[in-house]
Amino acid sequence: MGIPSGIGKLDRERITIILRGTQHTISIAEAAKLLTLSKEHAAKLLARWAAKGWVSRVKRGVYIPIPLEATTSDIALENPWVIAEKIYHPCYIGGWSAAEHWGLTEQIFRTIVVLTTQRPRNRKPIIKGTNFLLHTVSGQALFGLATIWYGKTKVFVSDPTRTILDFLVDPKMGGGIRPTTDMLKEYLKSEHKNLTLLLDYANRLHNGAVFKRLGFLLEQYAPEEKKVIEACKKQVTISKVKLDPQLDAEKFITRWRLWVPKRWNE
Repeated sequence: MGIPSGIGKLDRERITIILRGTQHTISIAEAAKLLTLSKEHAAKLLARWAAKGWVSRVKRGVYIPIPLEATTSDIALENPWVIAEKIYHPCYIGGWSAAEHWGLTEQIFRTIVVLTTQRPRNRKPIIKGTNFLLHTVSGQALFGLATIWYGKTKVFVSDPTRTILDFLVDPKMGGGIRPTTDMLKEYLKSEHKNLTLLLDYANRLHNGAVFKRLGFLLEQYAPEEKKVIEACKKQVTISKVKLDPQLDAEKFITRWRLWVPKRWNE
């Protein structure tokens, strides 16, 4: 990126230092450290530069540089995954976003799914025209992740098996139980298939609903996976859950303690 015109010598030097010392985003803390200023002074500088269109605010205290060729400061995010990592760390990209990455779906989802240990008030923020869907997880649930590097920025994405696990925890992360089922079937015939690992992940997460949904779906679409189905049955607890909490469920499958839609197989 070039340095914007209409800027004083001192500001030009400061912006150059910041651009060389940051990757993709600029935080107040980073600016203060790079320029050897107080955070208060750095915050005022960034706010002034944003007002003049030299940087663009994406969240309180976080900015992105404006490309020299941009005609407006209202620019789209170049890499939403990086922005998610910077804003919601510790976190990972998951759900249908991860499924797209691993080739488990051809469906195009325009919202980025982020699982974070933070508890944001707004679960569906829109940042520079990009929609995000945020889910809160515990720090102990940050496993089964793959690493992707964007320059010096490390971004985590759920591996294919963890992606399926998250769908079984909450089908909403797959767009509902129907697309979730389609992605599970794609997983089962892909090179990513590892049901032993999926059971291991499920045991680590200690979520009984996962075994009920997985066992039921395997009975329906992969009945040959008898060992895995039996392993799921051994984990079934007395509590009742829905196959998809978002749908009406009139039919109760006793052996799985699972409520399913009446016309599920039709």
